[in-house]
Amino acid sequence: MAEIDNSNPTPPPPPPLTPPHEQTDSSTTTTIPEPEPKPEFPVTDQDNTPLQQTEAETDTKGNSSQDVVAIEPSPEPQPEPQPEPEQRNLEQQKKIPQSLISFKEESNRVSDLSDSERTSLQQFKKLLTETLTDQQVSIYGVPLLVDERTDTILLKFLRAREFKVKESLTMINNTLQWRKDFNIDALLDEDLGDDLDKVVFMHGFSREGHSVCYNVYGEFQNKELYDKTFGSEERRNRFLRWRIQFLEKSIRKLDFNPGGVNTVFQVNDLKNSPGPAKKELRVATKQALQLLQDNYPEFVAKQLGILCIHAVRHWWPFSQDMKVFINVPWWYLAFYTMINPFLTQRTKSKFVFAGPNKSPDTLFKYISPEQVPVQYGGLSVDFCDCNPDFSISDPTTEIPVKPTTKQTVEIAIYEKCVIVWELRVVGWEVSYSAEFKPDAKDAYAVIIQKATKMSPTDEPVVSNSFKVSELGKLFLTVDNPTLKKKRLLYRFKIKPYSE
Repeated sequence: MAEIDNSNPTPPPPPPLTPPHEQTDSSTTTTIPEPEPKPEFPVTDQDNTPLQQTEAETDTKGNSSQDVVAIEPSPEPQPEPQPEPEQRNLEQQKKIPQSLISFKEESNRVSDLSDSERTSLQQFKKLLTETLTDQQVSIYGVPLLVDERTDTILLKFLRAREFKVKESLTMINNTLQWRKDFNIDALLDEDLGDDLDKVVFMHGFSREGHSVCYNVYGEFQNKELYDKTFGSEERRNRFLRWRIQFLEKSIRKLDFNPGGVNTVFQVNDLKNSPGPAKKELRVATKQALQLLQDNYPEFVAKQLGILCIHAVRHWWPFSQDMKVFINVPWWYLAFYTMINPFLTQRTKSKFVFAGPNKSPDTLFKYISPEQVPVQYGGLSVDFCDCNPDFSISDPTTEIPVKPTTKQTVEIAIYEKCVIVWELRVVGWEVSYSAEFKPDAKDAYAVIIQKATKMSPTDEPVVSNSFKVSELGKLFLTVDNPTLKKKRLLYRFKIKPYSE
C-alpha cells in the first residue's frame, strides 16, 4: 500500500536559491517574484475562464503569431451572445446531478456550537458516563471520557443523528458493541496481505489539509483480483475486514483535537469500474448494507452506489469530508440521478462529479497539483517510484494556455548552478521546447530540447536539468495548436554548481 505520511500539509516556500522568474506568452510578459506563493488558478468547467496572461495574436487561419506584441488585455469578441454568468451557472447546474453544492465542514469547537447544540452535547456526555460500564473504553484510539478529543468524537455522532441525544446514545453504544464483536483491536495487527493496495490508498493532502484517500474501482476489472476478492463468502468477508482495517488505521492518523483536521477527503475513480451486473459484487454490497442497516438505521443505503467500500461511511460518521467522483460513466450518473431524491441535502452537498475530460481540473480545485498522483494529472509519484529532485512538498506553478497560442516560462539565472525542472500539460497535444540564452551579447543560445510534438501517449511528465556556467535565461515553451484550453504545470529547483 502506497501511503504518504506528510506531517505538514502546507507546502514549504521554495528554497532560498530560487531566483525571480518570469512567465510569458507570445504577446506579453508577467513577472512573478520568488518566493511568493504561486497564484491559484481558478478551476471552473467553463472554457471562457478569465486568464492572467494575454494570448498571442492569431492570423485568419488560427495559427499562432510568432511576433511578440505587448498589448493591454481586452475582452475577446464573441461569435454569438452568451448568457449572463448567473444564468450560465444555473444551466450548468441543471446538467450535473445536484452534487456541486458547496460543503462546509462543521466546526468541532464547542465554542462554535449553538446553545441547543451545546446543551445536547452536555446531555450526551452525561448519559454516556452513566451508561458506560467500562470507564476506560476508547473508540478510534480516543478515550470516550475525560479527554480533550472526546467532544470531537461525540459531536460527530450527534450530527449523524441530528443532535437527538437518545438516538446518538443508541448509535454509539451499537458502534461500541459492534467494534467489540468485530474485534477491532486485534484487526489492526492482522496481516490481510497487500493485494488491494492499488484499490484503495492514501496519497497527499487537500488544499484544506485533509488526508486524501483514492478508491480505484477499475482495478476490479482484473479477473484474477476480482475472483480473489469476491469469489466466495470467505473472500468477501476478508475484503470487508481489510477495508475496515485500512480505514481504522487511516482514522487514527487524524487530529481530533479542537480545531484539528479530523476528516478524510475521498476521491473515487470510476474509470473502467465494474457495472451493476457483477453478481459477486452485489452480494458483497448486500452483506455490507445489511450490517449497516442492523446497526445504523438512518444510513442512506443507496448512496453506496455500486461498491461496498462506501458502506463504512456510517461506521465512522466523521471520517469523510467530501467525495469527488472522477472519470464518471453515464450509468453511474443515471444511478445517482435515480437515488438523488432519497438523499439528504447535507449528504448531497458532499458529492462532486466529473467526467474524464474534467477530472484533473476538478481535482486541482481541491488538491494542489504537486499533491495529485501523476496518473490523475498531477506531479506526485509514490515513494516507491524514485524522484530524487522533487517531493510532494515542492510547490507547482499552474498557467493556463489558451487555444492556438504559445506560452513561455522564462526563468532568470543569476549565478552558476544546475537547474532542474518538471513540466507537464495534461493530455499534451502540444509542442514543447527548452533553450538557454546567455546574457552575453555574442553568446549563442543553447537548444536543450528541440520543439517536439507531445501526444497523450507520451510520458506524462517531462523532467530535465541544465548546467548553467554563465548568467542568462531558461525558456520553456509550450505551443498549443488545438482549439482547447490547456493547463501547464511546472516546477523547478536550483542546485549548487560543481565542476
